[in-house]
Amino acid sequence: MKALFKKLFGASDKLVITVVSGLPRSGTSLMMKMLEAGGLPVMQDGIREADRDNPKGYYEFERVKQMDKGDTAWMVEAQGKVVKIISALLKHMPPEYEYRVIFMRRHMKEVLASQRKMLVHRGEDAEKMDDEKMGELFEKHMAQVFAWLGQQPNVRYIQVHYNDLLADPVAYARQVDEFLDGRLDEQKMIEMVDPKLYRNRKE
Repeated sequence: MKALFKKLFGASDKLVITVVSGLPRSGTSLMMKMLEAGGLPVMQDGIREADRDNPKGYYEFERVKQMDKGDTAWMVEAQGKVVKIISALLKHMPPEYEYRVIFMRRHMKEVLASQRKMLVHRGEDAEKMDDEKMGELFEKHMAQVFAWLGQQPNVRYIQVHYNDLLADPVAYARQVDEFLDGRLDEQKMIEMVDPKLYRNRKE
């Protein structure tokens, strides 16, 4: 069936860089874990270890944080793999590569609640964060990101809503698999979705 999908839709064998992106605390680590289970190699270094806020791990690659400073030479090694890049750094992706971006969305109130809880766990002042103002800034930022993504000839992207993914992992595993040319093990992806980790629910 997957070979037929590639034949019908003309999927290219050219190595692309798969990117999981989104706001912090929007479900990016879950999607990384699903893709890894599905058979896609992951670009990560394990420097940021799992903790109470992300007990399954963060799946981060530290050099990503230096993209805005010009450190993108590592991307040649990311071809054929998946790497997590926060939304604010997407515009620094070198234009010579081809990308498929899976952008994670989540109810804004849940994103903010999760960020607030993380600040508390780190011993930082959560009260310095104005939820209303932060929410407005995030919404404006995402509008700018999607406008940019839509103008890039070397980028294809889909949006996956974290809340919907947890409610129907079968449908979204299939959607993501088809977006990536039907090469993944959907059943193993589905098995990575753990509803018990769905915290900070929107009232």
